[in-house]
Amino acid sequence: MSTRTLFAFLFSFALTFSAFAQDGEMEAAWEWDPDDPRIGLSSGVDDAGEAILNLQKLATLPRPDGFKLADEAESGGRMSNTDLAFRDEYVFVGNYAGINVYDISDPANPSLEVSIVCPGGQGDVSVHGNLLFMSAQETRGRLDCGAEGVEEEVSMERFRGVRIFDISDMRNPRQVAAVQTCRGSHTHSLVSDLANPERIFVYVSGTSRVRPGDELPGCSSAEADEDSNTSYFRIEVIEVPLDNPADSRVVNEPRIFEVEGNIAGLWEGGDYGPGTQSSRRTDRCHDITAYPHLGLAGGACSGNGILLDISDPSNPVRIEDVADPNFAYWHSATFNNDGTTVLFTDEWGGGGAPRCMGSDLPEWGANAMFKLKDGELTLAGYYKLPAPQTEFENCVAHNGSLIPVPGRDIKAQAWYQGGLSVFDFSDPSEAYEIAFFDRGPISEGGQSRLTGGYWSTYWYNGYIYGSEIVRGMDVFALEPSEHLSQNEIDAAKLVMTEELNPQNQMQYSFPMHPSVAKAYVDQLVRAGEMTSDERTGLFASIDAGDSTASTTAAATLEMQALRNLSANQSDRWDTIRVRLAEQLYAVGQ
Repeated sequence: MSTRTLFAFLFSFALTFSAFAQDGEMEAAWEWDPDDPRIGLSSGVDDAGEAILNLQKLATLPRPDGFKLADEAESGGRMSNTDLAFRDEYVFVGNYAGINVYDISDPANPSLEVSIVCPGGQGDVSVHGNLLFMSAQETRGRLDCGAEGVEEEVSMERFRGVRIFDISDMRNPRQVAAVQTCRGSHTHSLVSDLANPERIFVYVSGTSRVRPGDELPGCSSAEADEDSNTSYFRIEVIEVPLDNPADSRVVNEPRIFEVEGNIAGLWEGGDYGPGTQSSRRTDRCHDITAYPHLGLAGGACSGNGILLDISDPSNPVRIEDVADPNFAYWHSATFNNDGTTVLFTDEWGGGGAPRCMGSDLPEWGANAMFKLKDGELTLAGYYKLPAPQTEFENCVAHNGSLIPVPGRDIKAQAWYQGGLSVFDFSDPSEAYEIAFFDRGPISEGGQSRLTGGYWSTYWYNGYIYGSEIVRGMDVFALEPSEHLSQNEIDAAKLVMTEELNPQNQMQYSFPMHPSVAKAYVDQLVRAGEMTSDERTGLFASIDAGDSTASTTAAATLEMQALRNLSANQSDRWDTIRVRLAEQLYAVGQ
């Protein structure tokens, strides 16, 4: 365990230890509002009770008939909705049985464009231009996308890996490549090559058992000390030539967990002592989030969180690793826009267990935020859904994305049957909720617990889209509140992208626009760094295009920031002042 890892461990353990009583019994340190409307919601599939705050639900679409069973209790997750990807006016909804593509040109009235039947689980999706990527890991997957499955233990018809479809004709997608991997693809990450836009890379995270070498030569299920070529303790890197995707192939199998020649050199599995989580050994990554603009990727890798140097995207190299005694299974990672914070999620219970009950520790099954500086990660705080859920609801931290509000770090995140939570983590030690939506349990009283809820909730071009495992897809719009102004929402809507793959994170920037300037002003007033009267005056000069007033205000803001810097007291508000000054100078021109 490295010095940095040990520091993070000790700090995290100190937080956990504070939740114990003197006699050693666990005490839940979670506090919540007993009047929270999410508590006590009625159950049901299509008619469950709902609670919503600072959001407007615009649309709800059920899964298409071919992607659901009459009795969900018997589905075994084989037709569950999974992850989302976006391109232009389309959203691609993954499913264990294939992909559904929706037209979202009118977000309040989405419509089904096409369904791709292609079983294989779990249907993780990404899109780049006219190429659509899909993960498959189950042994029933077939090369031809057939629904009949594969019964033989060894079969050349079986497919486990990453499929690539040509969607240049959206209504007639066709598979153009199927890259086989030894453990299949539980998830995958597109990685842009900024130096060569003629290609893209796919990092494959396989979490399933290793297939026989007779089926795919080179696959080995041996332990690391038995076979240095084992299919564990690595990821696969696929190179995709965009002009000929049929030639896509695995070009590297990097040993990103190696320490001093030991390919199994990170966490060995188990717990960290009394009262800590038991976590799996680090022999895989569940999710890898690439941030090509920074040349970095964050890996959530079963027993560790890791940081990768991807300046050469074909050859990712681990440069940092952290552990946390509160984490059972490192699941996913998200960078803030500036690349100064990395948020990791813990999928305690594997997504099928009720891990948001009032008796659970708030650091378990939560997000852990790490500050990132000079390639080192330092634990800064946790965030967990602040409303307890019932024993009938699978609930734990899951997939989400940033909402591009200038000057703030805000995320929309799925919590399975805990619903959708929008929260601010600009100060990772004091993260807080801004908005939420939740439904009551799927399971009726007396039934066994059924798995459901949101797999993913992502912001895309002004709206939040949620992939509901059983119920379908939802679309939301943010509403202003004491925590988020209309100006901030309007500024976020100015950020438009042609594609969104949350595991290939893009850096967003803001135009010179009155809404952006007003968003910064609202933040300064909310923080007590500016008076309401000053806001009124600034808004008047912005609306009037008053060059003299705007330039004078900009110079004043820069002087305030400079004074704080010279006094060595600079904080995020000085950054906001400088960004606001830039906006005001633009008004002055």
